[in-house]
Amino acid sequence: MTTPWGTYTLARFPEDPRDRLRAWDASDAYLLRHLASSGTPLDGTVVVVGDRWGALVTALAERRPVQITDSFLGQEATRANLRRNGVEEGAVRLLTTRDTPPDRIDVLLVRVPKSLALLEDQLHRLAPAVHEGTVVIGTGMVKEIHTSTLRLFERLLGPTRTSLAEQKARLIFCTPDPALERGAAPWPYRYRLPDGIGPLSGRTVVNHAGVFCADRLDIGTRFFLGHLPRGRDGARIVDLGCGNGVVGTAAALVSPGAEVLFLDESFQAVASAEETYRANADGSAEFRVGDGLSGVPDASVDLVLNNPPFHSHQATSDASARRMFTGARRALRPGGELWVVGNRHLGYHVTLRRLFGNSELVAGDNKFVILRAVKRAVQR
Repeated sequence: MTTPWGTYTLARFPEDPRDRLRAWDASDAYLLRHLASSGTPLDGTVVVVGDRWGALVTALAERRPVQITDSFLGQEATRANLRRNGVEEGAVRLLTTRDTPPDRIDVLLVRVPKSLALLEDQLHRLAPAVHEGTVVIGTGMVKEIHTSTLRLFERLLGPTRTSLAEQKARLIFCTPDPALERGAAPWPYRYRLPDGIGPLSGRTVVNHAGVFCADRLDIGTRFFLGHLPRGRDGARIVDLGCGNGVVGTAAALVSPGAEVLFLDESFQAVASAEETYRANADGSAEFRVGDGLSGVPDASVDLVLNNPPFHSHQATSDASARRMFTGARRALRPGGELWVVGNRHLGYHVTLRRLFGNSELVAGDNKFVILRAVKRAVQR
């Protein structure tokens, strides 16, 4: 990525030589060009929100910025990109969306997220630290910035306008108004699950902003809940890509003697999963943010439950699913099982047969399939 301050070598995380996607896009470059050409003062506390792979804070490292992200993978990419470009990690303060933000913000740069709810939540959290002189600039691709996006900036920070588009990217300029009455933040959101879905019927789900299906149970998870394996007392179960924790919590209820590990790369998701679990169960559970099963020892779990995403930071791909399946095979004990729910058209059975040597159809309908793969004793 070439910027007015130099050229930077950047990569996503985890690095994959087959991945042709860049670790930055036109909206990152547009924002950096604007900061340099406009002479925007980058003094005081500079906060960068939603920097997907660390491109912005790497370029601005001399200003000692604070990065706030919901993504563990994005945070790891930032660390790697700082090292790759000879920048000491301490030059950038890395925070998550669950951490307490700085008390005062003098420059606020916002990479508009896919989730409008996450943007709302973060603006609510950051607004008290913004003052009348704070420079607030958002950036995103044209397809990511909608009227509702601008209304959020207007309602929570102050008067807002947009730039002309360049290379299908646009900037958002906001003039803070500390006198605004914002009201209470609506997150986290709690709702009651419907009846007829098994052990979680009528129970409470907690969703922090930005987590998949924040206000309702998605149909894939609902289908999965109707066919979960039972009677796994004493087993170590992993809810991989746990989201709000509905699947792992249901597994804990049907196998109360099991130990459940909730894993996701989203800090918001793991916080949601813990609150959902605490509201409904009281067994042995662990909640961990990370890169899939990479931190789980080999041959240490008995059952992995997985509803894999088929997109990563807006890019449609089966890479996340393949990594999850590969990690599951490594982490499972001989005889351990991976249960997967997915859209029928994604063809996960082919990948599972390649990795495990087997794939069994547990259940299916016109849209979804639930597949079971068993780790054989000879697999390594």
